[in-house]
Amino acid sequence: MPQTPQSEDSMGKKEKEYEYDIAMIPDYYIGKVYGYEARKIIEDYQLSYNIGTAITYLLRSSNKHEDPTNDLIKAINHLHYELDIIKNKLCGGG
Repeated sequence: MPQTPQSEDSMGKKEKEYEYDIAMIPDYYIGKVYGYEARKIIEDYQLSYNIGTAITYLLRSSNKHEDPTNDLIKAINHLHYELDIIKNKLCGGG
């Protein structure tokens, strides 16, 4: 469970800081060389839900299961969903 300690900024306002135990994050979501977490990469690039989900599936595909096929198919599906959204916006549908 995340802890929510309180801290004060320079104006005296209290803010919540969330600390997550790294052990709670499965290692297939953390890069082997630099230790980047998939969710932090997605957040940093401000990616949409579908693109972020596709990237998460791609990043874990060869680490979570022996056969990466299902994760690759899921990633492709989310990219198709994102393409549908873009096409709808371009055609005036949303």
